[in-house]
Amino acid sequence: MSHNRLGSEASPYLLQHKDNPVHWWPWGEEALAEARRTGKPILLSVGYAACHWCHVMAHESFEDEATAAVMNELFVNIKVDREERPDIDAIYMSALHQLGEQGGWPLTMFLTPDAKPFWGGTYFPKEARFGKPAFVTVLREIARIAREEPEKVAGNAGAIMERLEQAAGRREVPEGLLVPDIDDGLMEDFAGKLLGIMDGEHGGVRGAPKFPQCPMLWFLWRAGIRYGMDRACDAVKLTLAHMAQGGIYDHLGGGFARYSVDERWLVPHFEKMLYDNALLLDLMGEVWRETRSELLEARIEETVGWVLREMTLAQGGFAASLDADSEGEEGRFYVWRAEEIEAVLGAEDAAFFAAAYDVTPEGNWEGKVILNRLRDFRALSGEEEARLAALRARLLAAREERVRPGFDDKVLADWNGLMIRALARLAVLFDRPKWYDAARRAYGFVSAEMAVEGGEEGRLWHAWREGTAGAPANATDYANMIAAALALAQAGPPEEASGFICDAERWLAILERHYWAAQAGGGYAFSADDTADVIVRLRSGVDEATPNANGTMLSNLVALYLLTGKPAHLERAEAVRAAFQRDMAENPLGHASLFAANFDLLAPQHVAIVGPEGDGARARLARALRSVSLPGAVEQVIDDTTQLPAESPLAGKGPVGGASAAYVCVGPQCSAPVTEPDRLVETLRAVRRLAGQGAVRDGATV
Repeated sequence: MSHNRLGSEASPYLLQHKDNPVHWWPWGEEALAEARRTGKPILLSVGYAACHWCHVMAHESFEDEATAAVMNELFVNIKVDREERPDIDAIYMSALHQLGEQGGWPLTMFLTPDAKPFWGGTYFPKEARFGKPAFVTVLREIARIAREEPEKVAGNAGAIMERLEQAAGRREVPEGLLVPDIDDGLMEDFAGKLLGIMDGEHGGVRGAPKFPQCPMLWFLWRAGIRYGMDRACDAVKLTLAHMAQGGIYDHLGGGFARYSVDERWLVPHFEKMLYDNALLLDLMGEVWRETRSELLEARIEETVGWVLREMTLAQGGFAASLDADSEGEEGRFYVWRAEEIEAVLGAEDAAFFAAAYDVTPEGNWEGKVILNRLRDFRALSGEEEARLAALRARLLAAREERVRPGFDDKVLADWNGLMIRALARLAVLFDRPKWYDAARRAYGFVSAEMAVEGGEEGRLWHAWREGTAGAPANATDYANMIAAALALAQAGPPEEASGFICDAERWLAILERHYWAAQAGGGYAFSADDTADVIVRLRSGVDEATPNANGTMLSNLVALYLLTGKPAHLERAEAVRAAFQRDMAENPLGHASLFAANFDLLAPQHVAIVGPEGDGARARLARALRSVSLPGAVEQVIDDTTQLPAESPLAGKGPVGGASAAYVCVGPQCSAPVTEPDRLVETLRAVRRLAGQGAVRDGATV
């Protein structure tokens, strides 16, 4: 009888390990009870389905009978999918950081029988190398210390727990210490310092590896728009252009890999994550508004095409990721040899394609070719680009015959919220009703299929797969689904907006009831107050792979205030900022999404175009609105202002002389009605300058 208990789990990552000789337990009360019963320390292994080094450690150690025997003898072994239980991952990753170690996956932590961490690391090789001891050596030494020196284990665990609880708790301000206001002066100063670490040649932060780091790029873009900092906007444009032409982008199938191991964006870790692509789509759309970049437009089209073709499940939700590996080799599905391309395209077409996509007989990575267009950023003629598109289609068809990478088809509420928001916004910008329909369908799926049955209305599960929803929702699930609801409210038919706003307020009520960390000084904790199997409720404003829930909620709350007129939403937004004000000042880079969202609090922007549906003037004003970048603004195209709350400064405003009109508001102050598209563009650009100069806050009229 197998003692591996992962076979009945839903997670594709856990199922990857169901045949290991390790006696794996899934995280839960049964596993923790077994540790308490036996008194054995816990070996906690955390990873995810698309993780290359997780696969390496699995093949080397977890599939090895001898290594598994040592693990089974000395430990209670627990496997966690970090995407299914990000709350568990966050706690023990924070514990690793408290030990002075850099994080990463696989995460390998050693816990006391009551689940308190006392030591850990990431990847451990089977044999000693990379400056790391052999895994079995680590196992035997940790077990020896736990057995022979329990006081050392207890001391380590106690110290780590104390630091975790301190980090999650209220930070008292020492007497005499002034916490700076997060005002325009500090924001502009942060933008200038951030520019100092940007790579002026390749984009992104200098050095390698290079991650997209979308919260940072959003902040730079918003600072550039608000303060007229062309260098900030240029840094974002440069980064996106190099990513869009680099090997981190899949030039045949669309979509971006998680990061690049080099400084040029050439060599990716080949896994594709839903969240990266959602965040990049959203940012590229906003930058496209201002630049009308043909390159960004093409990458948006191609990446949305990939999402709808490969990442959308039959039920409507969006899947989590595609693996880096296929046939046991990283990147095998994506890379080429020159002779393979010639076999598909023929000599003449292959030579033309090779000149554009850096195809050489010797290759550009380990003797193989990663397709990219980094050598020459010049746009080819329309005829040449059309020819390349046809050649790419032929290569894509040939690639489809290969063994595909692993597909993690679980649906995560927070990642789906990010993609729903991006698609809803892009559907409006590019007039693509099918993109809106896909966003709307995914939203309906999460709202219905991932709802907790019974109990409080509006509670969600975090994960779903093959008909089963589970794992307690975290604050990011609600924050991102609120953001999705608000995006749909602005992108869809005006008569449906109130339903989405009601959903947002219902999820906000759940956040307030179960996540607001009043005793810790405010802000939203990551886990709910009734999540029973976490040893500490983390409360932080620091971004991880995705924007922090508190940064997202700061923007959400300002938008809800503008859409409902309820002062409580604005007051809560101010309380979120106050909760992390000291942390933001001390560590701006880690709080980029909170900094970016703070623009919304400094100058809430609301633009409404009012006029009858089908009116040509209304459509022209709407096109003008979408030709100017207004990050963070609430934008509505509506029939009349009866659809707005009575408390709104827009209440009572409408068409002028029967003609559709636009109104631009910053805070409580609104422009005179604008009826001409060119004049609307001028007004929007003027408002951006006024807001950046503080004039609106000082009482000037818009």
